[in-house]
Amino acid sequence: QVQLVESGGGLVQPGGSLRLSCAASGSISSIYFVGWFRQAPGKQRELVASSISSTITNYTDSVKGRFTLSKDNAKNTMYLQMKSLKPEDTAVYYCNANIRTSTDMTLRNYWGQGTQVTVSS
Repeated sequence: QVQLVESGGGLVQPGGSLRLSCAASGSISSIYFVGWFRQAPGKQRELVASSISSTITNYTDSVKGRFTLSKDNAKNTMYLQMKSLKPEDTAVYYCNANIRTSTDMTLRNYWGQGTQVTVSS
């Protein structure tokens, strides 16, 4: 069984930093990380950072210059380094990936369970 597991969320003061991790496990033949999303209470889920290619990443305007997406392909893990955090960054953060399972070589889309990030003094 394939799954994505996020970690690294928590409570941080404004201006602080956190690093989120998204680790894929299971019978994986290949993985294509889509990116990081977040959903604040009462709001729709939004795309925060998307991995377009191995070298190109897009960020939503509100996080540009503060968030950095990176990947460790050897570990099947994607990260989101968040700096200069603001109260409006408070949300549940989700990772998303397209994974081809080695059991049937079918490409499917997967979501992690989410990790809470709270920015508050």
